[in-house]
Amino acid sequence: MSLIQISNLTFSYDTSFDYIFEHVSFQIDTGWRLGLTGRNGRGKTTFLKLLMGEYEYQGSIQSGMEFDYFPFQVEEPEQMTIDVLDRIDPQYELWKIMKELSLLDISDEVLYRTFGSLSNGEQTKVLLAALFAKENHFLLIDEPTNHLDANARRKVAEYLKSKKGFILVSHDRTFLDECIDHILSINKTNIEVQKGNFTSWYQNKMLNDQFEMAENEKLKKEIGRLSDAQKRTAGWSREVEKTKRGTRNSGLRPDRGFIGHKAAKMMKRSKASVTRKEEAVKEKSKLLKNIETMDCLKLSPLAHHARRLAEFKDAAISYGDRTVAEHLSFSVEQGDRIALTGHNGCGKSSVLKLLMGEKISYTGALYVAKGLKISYVPQNTDGLRGNLRDYAYEYGIDESLFKAILRKLDFSRLQFEKRIEEFSEGQKKKVLIARSLCEEAHLYIWDEPLNFIDVFSRMQIEELLLNSCPTLLFVEHDQTFSGRIKTKEVIMRPL
Repeated sequence: MSLIQISNLTFSYDTSFDYIFEHVSFQIDTGWRLGLTGRNGRGKTTFLKLLMGEYEYQGSIQSGMEFDYFPFQVEEPEQMTIDVLDRIDPQYELWKIMKELSLLDISDEVLYRTFGSLSNGEQTKVLLAALFAKENHFLLIDEPTNHLDANARRKVAEYLKSKKGFILVSHDRTFLDECIDHILSINKTNIEVQKGNFTSWYQNKMLNDQFEMAENEKLKKEIGRLSDAQKRTAGWSREVEKTKRGTRNSGLRPDRGFIGHKAAKMMKRSKASVTRKEEAVKEKSKLLKNIETMDCLKLSPLAHHARRLAEFKDAAISYGDRTVAEHLSFSVEQGDRIALTGHNGCGKSSVLKLLMGEKISYTGALYVAKGLKISYVPQNTDGLRGNLRDYAYEYGIDESLFKAILRKLDFSRLQFEKRIEEFSEGQKKKVLIARSLCEEAHLYIWDEPLNFIDVFSRMQIEELLLNSCPTLLFVEHDQTFSGRIKTKEVIMRPL
């Protein structure tokens, strides 16, 4: 296998004074199944675009491979899927595509449907099949799991595990563990490459962080001790030097040479203490640069006078002549954290929107407690624009609290000066979550809140929900997150 060699890579956007990458060097084996991780805004997608040659940069990227990027942009979704494949690779061989589709457990009949009529999972699988059917291509896979249900994620992970030669950007810890053999981490101050999956990398990181924090504490104490010793020694030296002059009316003549030698010796010890202190400070400055801060988030949910906040009884939901869900019966009581699960297209989002008061056709019974205040996080970030101040004003939330939460979610102060349109998708999703955390509500309804959100922020949100215990109804396909958070699960069966 060949190598992708990155040397002194330096890049920043024209609209920013900050470098995304500065004098970065490392290498990648093209036979690896490489996971790419890092907090939102660190440059994961930018790095993939640099490999694709879409931006000008300083330094060099050398490889003997052709790169393909997932997701491939389908500009005309009304086309037949087989015609979309022709755009991806005009020289494709149909038998190869059909072989890849079979590995993904999807029927080749999807090729003869319009691309737009396919589910999110079907679209993802078709594009992966088409791109992996190419030979001598290195695939750059950017967030393939967004909007995929748990079963589709497992199948895609199984498929990727059978392949070699790709970089995968994902924040789903379970998904990464199932299909990668190396990990590339974009840290605060450097980039590191390690063998293993996400869990082994994270364990190594925690051990290294603990070691650095322990060393930091030792050096802080050493610096304090040396500072005190330096002050004492310097004080003694001055006092000894004074004795050269003798005491008034004593009639004694001090041994100036001896006293001078003693004072010089003390001063030398003081200087040695200064030198050791400077060395300790220098060592200390090497520590803690890549420790990810995960400050505690807070949420103050409202208490409702009714124990039962909402209930469905034998409900069926439909769009026109198409029924998307039926025989739906469950209740939401205060303190519940309910995971709504099921295949894509089974009506999960429709249930959430119905509770939000949207006009969706249904039969059966739906009860919503009087005076119920709901905070809603939608799937998509479409329509987010303008600055954060205006956004906070529009939703009637406290701007200072809103920005404080975003700071805890790893927003820099410089980010506050940008327009929301310039944010990464993960940063846009954090805007939606931070707004929801600022809203006082009886019930929080979150529809796939973690799409594009980095792993460290997911952990912060997990701890928040476990500590604050809000009433929560959510759809989320991240198995690690859902497994930790849910107190109940409502499974929506396909029709």
